[in-house]
Amino acid sequence: MAFSDVFARGVAVIGSAAILARRWGATPHVPAIGGSPTIPEGKPQGIPTLKMPTAKGWSGGQTPVAAPGLKVNAFAAGLKHPRWIHVLPNGDVLTAEALQDFGKVRSAFDYAMFSTMKRAAAVGPSPNRITLLRDADGDGAAEVREVYRAGLRQPFGMALVGDTFYVGNTDGILAFPFVPGATRLEGEGRRIAEFKPGGHWTRSLLASPDGKRLYAGVGSLTNIADQGMAAEEGRAAVWEVDLETGAARVFAGGLRNPVGLAWEPGTETLWTVVNERDGLGDETPPDYLTSVREGGFYGWPYCYWGQTVDDRVKQDAKQVATALTPDYALGGHTASLGLCWLPAGYFPGWPEGMAIGQHGSWNRSNLSGYRVIFVPFADGKPSGEAPRDILSGFLSPDEKDSWGRPVGVTPGPDGSLLVADDVGDVIWRVTAA
Repeated sequence: MAFSDVFARGVAVIGSAAILARRWGATPHVPAIGGSPTIPEGKPQGIPTLKMPTAKGWSGGQTPVAAPGLKVNAFAAGLKHPRWIHVLPNGDVLTAEALQDFGKVRSAFDYAMFSTMKRAAAVGPSPNRITLLRDADGDGAAEVREVYRAGLRQPFGMALVGDTFYVGNTDGILAFPFVPGATRLEGEGRRIAEFKPGGHWTRSLLASPDGKRLYAGVGSLTNIADQGMAAEEGRAAVWEVDLETGAARVFAGGLRNPVGLAWEPGTETLWTVVNERDGLGDETPPDYLTSVREGGFYGWPYCYWGQTVDDRVKQDAKQVATALTPDYALGGHTASLGLCWLPAGYFPGWPEGMAIGQHGSWNRSNLSGYRVIFVPFADGKPSGEAPRDILSGFLSPDEKDSWGRPVGVTPGPDGSLLVADDVGDVIWRVTAA
């Protein structure tokens, strides 16, 4: 056995011992979920909890478990790490296929984390492409598959405004001429915004309702500005790009890793889901769903859930004083990534609200996420009802294996909900039973 494997296993054993110790001494608590969550006091971890299931994929006709009244089928399988979905006006479905570049290994923990993420199929050579899927015969499964655009740099978000198609690469936004019905995206991409690559690499995109602006989620480089704030400049933010003038600016900041973006249509308010920091405990702090206020600051890296200070970070009292409290907690380390709006009755008997793809994370002694949930809304805000499952069953009962991990969610062209599963390499289609 190579020294590197022995080393990684040694660190993993230490991490497992830390998990057992925390479970032994832990006080049971409820998940930090809702508008007024109970968040345990943060306890900095000398040895961070590192737990992630082994990626197995689906076999033998397995599927996720759909909620009562719903059913699920594979819209497309055999993809390569599909992360995000965009539906074109003619019903064609695009999926961005990309993988994380772990970057430089700086410590023993970095190496153990890389090894763990590799086992979980979370890092590796990136396909760097967008694939087009077409269900020409309307049977709920795509029989046409084409490479829509190759040679991209970790593509993720996609948006179509008029006759221009936008791609969110990790290092910026590219604009391409769009041809309706084409199975390839041709032409040279015109760069309209630049972002620093690496770290939290996803770049989600969402056009404004009037088509005049484009919004992009840009995550932090590190956990808590570990390399200093200069390295985080322009990051941990939602950006706004004026499509007429080309002007780009930070719309809201202090958002450690804002990924999914969606509009609440009644008030035309922008919402996002955010992955919070690691190393303070299973539920501390929770990931969250929040409205995004222009010019708002949401705390990272100095504090979380309002003005709860993170003592591991050199403080800025003025920034802490302005920190906004998010709207709705989603539980600790759920890695909530996908987000889309579903109107009332989208599924029979369901109210209006947000569908959220919870990828599941690693910094917990008991895993959480690994499901697609629905947060009901009323009067433009989460209603106070508990979230309900749309899809579950991505994780084995003993938490050792994952059949899949949901990421992007979006309404399908036929009244379905499409879900990207980057471990199962599947796009799932959820409909009424």
